[in-house]
Amino acid sequence: MGLTKENISPLIIGTMRLGTWGSQLSTSEYEKFIEGCMELGLIDFDHADIYGHYTTEEDFGKVLKSRKDLREKMRITTKCGIKLVSGNRPSHKIKSYDLSAKHILESVDLSLKYLQTDYLDVLLLHRPDYLFNPHEIAEALSTLKQSGKVLDFGVSNFSPSQFDLLHSFIPLITNQVEISILHRNAFVDGTLDQCQKLNIIPTAWSPLGGGSLFGKAASPEIMAIQKVLDTLGEKYNAAHDQLLYAWLRKHPAGIVPVLGTSKLERIQTAYKALDITLTHEEWYMLWEAALGREID
Repeated sequence: MGLTKENISPLIIGTMRLGTWGSQLSTSEYEKFIEGCMELGLIDFDHADIYGHYTTEEDFGKVLKSRKDLREKMRITTKCGIKLVSGNRPSHKIKSYDLSAKHILESVDLSLKYLQTDYLDVLLLHRPDYLFNPHEIAEALSTLKQSGKVLDFGVSNFSPSQFDLLHSFIPLITNQVEISILHRNAFVDGTLDQCQKLNIIPTAWSPLGGGSLFGKAASPEIMAIQKVLDTLGEKYNAAHDQLLYAWLRKHPAGIVPVLGTSKLERIQTAYKALDITLTHEEWYMLWEAALGREID
């Protein structure tokens, strides 16, 4: 199953916090979490080779090894291109970005091994390597496509010009960038404009702004946003996180949030956000609160 605007889940399940970087789920807990997400129709799971210092893909793969029936019912995205200093990668001397063909091809083979699968639905290039050669990358990705190891390709954290450069050599289907009420660059730097122009899927990591909106207000900006969320929450009988997901999804580019939680009940709560449609003015109420002033 390839990934298209027609079949992508309305919310993507991020895996970064499932393993040693978060909840440290056991294999049975992973299985329960995966099944709970899929029961909601949320079948897109977002990985990266580096998660858990190169262990989370393998943890997830243990479920797929014993539950082979699950693989064809889900879509798996993973990322490569960041090289972390880790005991699991002793050859890495410093943190760096590497989008050489050699690193991409080796990373994909390792991800396939750890995830216990023969193919990836989507491979994302995790960060723009400042030395990236689009000719070399396109050749590597074409090899992966022809071999059946990867169905579709995208990038993460690429600027519009970087995306445009690589997309001119090989088709890309998404750019996963940070987007939230607290991180609004994509709305004004051309990223979402480009997605609409090319009819590609923008996905948003850290869609809740890293959680700082849910604790004690630490700034006038956050207090203003919380006040608007309280008002809208009364109208829609909705929690703050649901309203923030609805705020992202209001944009015509079709932003798909990547959920960062490892708690199934929070996934279920987020799913209810799909029933919320903010008005045009309500969307701008939140924008104005975040901006701290009336728009120009």
